[in-house]
Amino acid sequence: MKGMSEREYSAHSGLSRGAVQKAKKTSRLVLFADGSINATASDARYRDLTHPGKARADGVAQASGSADPSAFLKARTVNEVVKAQRAQMRLAKERGDLVDRARAEMLVFRLARQERDAWVTWPSRVAALMAAEVAFGVEKQTGAPVIIEAAILQRVLETHVRAQLDALADLRVSLG
Repeated sequence: MKGMSEREYSAHSGLSRGAVQKAKKTSRLVLFADGSINATASDARYRDLTHPGKARADGVAQASGSADPSAFLKARTVNEVVKAQRAQMRLAKERGDLVDRARAEMLVFRLARQERDAWVTWPSRVAALMAAEVAFGVEKQTGAPVIIEAAILQRVLETHVRAQLDALADLRVSLG
């Protein structure tokens, strides 16, 4: 026998015998013609072919020397952070702390339209009352009867309300 038995390689590498058998089946070990394990070549091949996430503390299954050994750990850390953020978002959504963006935008749009509609109809609702109040105030101060046409006051109010609504139309809500 030129090389080591499974048992000997297990002791040499620190791997369990089952791990050695699995590595042998998956061609991660180099064998001599007689089936014994070439320890030096197997150590190198096992290191090169074993996933860095499965690395052992004693260094048997580390990443190959050609790659940045910290790259896998960085990627794994990023992956774990993303998973944690997703879990936090799911929890916040379940608690009702988050709302659907499309629904929120629709509700803001609906509220803005209702507000605009209320202002558009406001001059017709208050013009006659305002005309009477202004006429009464002027008459009380001057003593002379004054008539203010409600229709004229309504047109003036509508002009100014429309100008204000046009200015507000340029505002944009950004939920992002």
